[in-house]
Amino acid sequence: MTEVRIAGVGLTRFGRHPDRTGRDLFAEAALRAFEDAEVPRADVEGLNYGNFIGALAEGQGHQAPLMAEAAGLRCPATRYEEACASAGVAVREAVRTVRSGEADVVLAGGMERMTHVDTPTTTRGLATAADDLFEVRSGVTFPGAYALMARAYFDAFGGDRTDLAHIASKNHANAVDNEYAQYRREITVEEALDSPPVATPLHLFDACPITDGASAVVIVSEAYAEEHGLDAPVAVTGTGQGTDRMALGDRESLTETPAARDAATAAYEEAGIGPEDVDCAEVHDCFTIAEVLAIESLGFAAPGEGIRAAREGFTTADGDLPVNLSGGLKAKGHPVGATGAAQIAELVRLLRGDHPNSEHVDDATTAIAHNAGGTVASAVVHVLEVAE
Repeated sequence: MTEVRIAGVGLTRFGRHPDRTGRDLFAEAALRAFEDAEVPRADVEGLNYGNFIGALAEGQGHQAPLMAEAAGLRCPATRYEEACASAGVAVREAVRTVRSGEADVVLAGGMERMTHVDTPTTTRGLATAADDLFEVRSGVTFPGAYALMARAYFDAFGGDRTDLAHIASKNHANAVDNEYAQYRREITVEEALDSPPVATPLHLFDACPITDGASAVVIVSEAYAEEHGLDAPVAVTGTGQGTDRMALGDRESLTETPAARDAATAAYEEAGIGPEDVDCAEVHDCFTIAEVLAIESLGFAAPGEGIRAAREGFTTADGDLPVNLSGGLKAKGHPVGATGAAQIAELVRLLRGDHPNSEHVDDATTAIAHNAGGTVASAVVHVLEVAE
């Protein structure tokens, strides 16, 4: 199989962009990725583009060719939709395409624009990632669904809101120096605890924000990188994808995310590593409890132990395994169709040493990206390693 390298990454600032179009945002991310990679657009053989609710929020379907045009590409373009894991799947399929030898250069990324519409409209759009028949029509929202998962976790293993508040505080601290983050300010554990309730036990600072933004990653074969003298030190050595039942009521447990566990198992096996080899991770913390479930699914903590990881310093910037040095979805923001590729971009910057938080992982050689859709009915995991 062909070894896959990441030649360049590009991001927009995450946050509110009411006066910009989706194509404008993606064009910016793509431009930055091409400049970072020093790869000519003419060499790109495919665009893998992630987007979730553009047809609802922007009234624009059939976005793949539109984004190819915005990025200055004339190549086959495909849109991937897997809810919040859309860009993660787009990256995974790009990796598989290059690895198979079908292409040498693929641009993968995503975009979402949501802040220009009112919150009820955005909420209705995001709710389509849940089971309409058995959840949405009954009034289940994603804050409510993750609150059910948090309650089940507390009942099974213990833990409390203070443990979750430590996760929120940690991720906000990580976002302060990240120029692409939506919320670049620290919050204390007390502020998180005092924030208004959203769906008990989750409060405002347990939830990620509504966000606009775009991401892009230039994925190339090792042979292409060598032939063109590219500085592409980060390789994608493992990738996996998992699926679970959509509705929480149909699952065997609310305290586990089997889709993420299956994706991680496949990615670890493909890369020939285990969780003990990972130096840092970006995980899908759409809610603080989601970070707990993620690190347990990835094998960084045993079931019931992930709840204490931030509070005990294990996942903090200076801990044994820094998690979400970008600020995570919680503070960096969550433009859902762009998030999976944005996680990859942040990890590449960390491993290359050009991220503002690289000082915390200056000896890091291996990283994990965990991207989830809905209540983790879909999950994608990537292993990134510094190439020898």
